Amino acid sequence: MIPFKPKKKFGQNFLINKNLSAKIASFIDVKNCDSLIEIGPGLGSLTKEIINIDIAEKKFIEIDGDCVDYLQKSISEINGNIINEDFLKIDLNSFKSPMVIVGNFPYNISNQILFKIYENRNIIQSMVGMFQFEVAERICSPKGSKKYGVLSVLIQAYFNVEMKIKIRPNNFYPAPKIDSAVIKIVKYRDHLNCNEKLFKEVVKTTFNLRRKKIRNSLKTLNYSQIKFDNPIFDKRPEELGVLEFINLTNLLNNENI
Repeated sequence: MIPFKPKKKFGQNFLINKNLSAKIASFIDVKNCDSLIEIGPGLGSLTKEIINIDIAEKKFIEIDGDCVDYLQKSISEINGNIINEDFLKIDLNSFKSPMVIVGNFPYNISNQILFKIYENRNIIQSMVGMFQFEVAERICSPKGSKKYGVLSVLIQAYFNVEMKIKIRPNNFYPAPKIDSAVIKIVKYRDHLNCNEKLFKEVVKTTFNLRRKKIRNSLKTLNYSQIKFDNPIFDKRPEELGVLEFINLTNLLNNENI
């Protein structure tokens, strides 16, 4: 039984399938991690499966005060470790690191959560998260796919990505109108062999005009005298994998851009 009406403003779709919660928890790997952070525990379906995971620190970040009150009453082990705040505003450096991020993420902020994970990649070792299926596809898409985009490249540049399971709407209350999926990402490197700030700028700029050749999209930037004699400039961004974007970044950086 749901103790209160779900709030649309928080994008609440509570996971109600206990077997599914246990399966999601089985994907979590705390190897090389000192803390586990659950985002949006809601009514605690996944929380009950991960509360006994052996790790130095566990924190539960929940924006909804009603959920916080419910969790504190129903899961005694959570007391002292639940934080009633907006995950997007929290400084993750205040927790032990490296860390693993888990959660049934609110779909209305899923992209923002992924960008925060990207920005904090130096302290995040892995993530197991529930997303709307379309976003999960985008993160896991290879080059050449129409779904391949900025987040695909930025996440795959540092993390191995894997879609674990697709989930139907009837596993939630209220049931969303779309399918969901759980993806797992595990960091495989800390740094790229290029100017990482320029790498991000190049990825975002080229995908802003994804139908145009790279030589044309780069002209929107105020870079001086780029030599477009390399064949890579005749490609479109969706044709480039992470390594090719690194090579492109180094080409531009060598032009003293």
